[in-house]
Amino acid sequence: MSDPHPARVASEKEDKRTFLQKIAEFIHPGPDSKAELIETLADAEDNDIIGADSRVMLEGVIRMSELSAGDVMVAAPRMDLINIDSPYDEILHVVIDTAHSRFPVVEGDRENIIGILLAKDLLKLQRAPELNIRALLRPPVFVPETKALNDLLREFRGNRNHLAIVIDEFGRVAGLVTIEDVLEQIVGEIEDEFDIEEDEGDIFGLADRTYRVSGDTSIERVAEAFGVTLAPTDDEQDFDTIGGLIAHEMGHVPKRGEHHALSGLNFVVLHTKGGAVRWFKVSPVDLDDATG
Repeated sequence: MSDPHPARVASEKEDKRTFLQKIAEFIHPGPDSKAELIETLADAEDNDIIGADSRVMLEGVIRMSELSAGDVMVAAPRMDLINIDSPYDEILHVVIDTAHSRFPVVEGDRENIIGILLAKDLLKLQRAPELNIRALLRPPVFVPETKALNDLLREFRGNRNHLAIVIDEFGRVAGLVTIEDVLEQIVGEIEDEFDIEEDEGDIFGLADRTYRVSGDTSIERVAEAFGVTLAPTDDEQDFDTIGGLIAHEMGHVPKRGEHHALSGLNFVVLHTKGGAVRWFKVSPVDLDDATG
């Protein structure tokens, strides 16, 4: 004789929760909001169910759905651009100096972006100087400021174009966003070509007689290297690194492209991460005046 209630018997066998577990879940149901879900992840870490790194990434995925391209973009005034009419040596200098892998290329004004240049493609000009740089440009991708980051990440993965130009509601260039900017919302800071170990050096001489200086270099080392005395204008303040000193003197969190003169040296912000300066370009003020 067949069982009159096979489905019910199967479901009872599959449900392996104890009576106390069922009561606990009835009293404390699962999270019904993102905030509660994040709290649940924190509890899971406290109970050694997941590790700290896993919690941070999971939280990043949850929070990313609330962010847009405009929230993480590099604003237009801080974009490193290449002018299509610039000489090859000048373009190469920009590529080396900023150390990016992709550059928006403009013709005329900054709003007229005609393509994206990959730094590695410049090697083709070394082997075939007769090539026109226009032939190396990739089509630019434009996205609105309101573009959700999870949608943008899906597009980046699909079209293999890892840089997009962000447009505001009036159709003007608002900035740019890269796949790294998006992924850092999940995994935190991504190490790149600027992130070197301390014992590999922190002050590098460049071809144009300027220097690249790590923001976490000690003030004493910078002062000794350039033969100057570096101290905050406020005697009551004390700093260990050149990045902390310059940020204090500027009075705000430095942004890429900003510069500040101190003790006869001009500090140009090359690269920032997490609100701190990773690299400065440093040169004597007299040299800037002579070459300007």
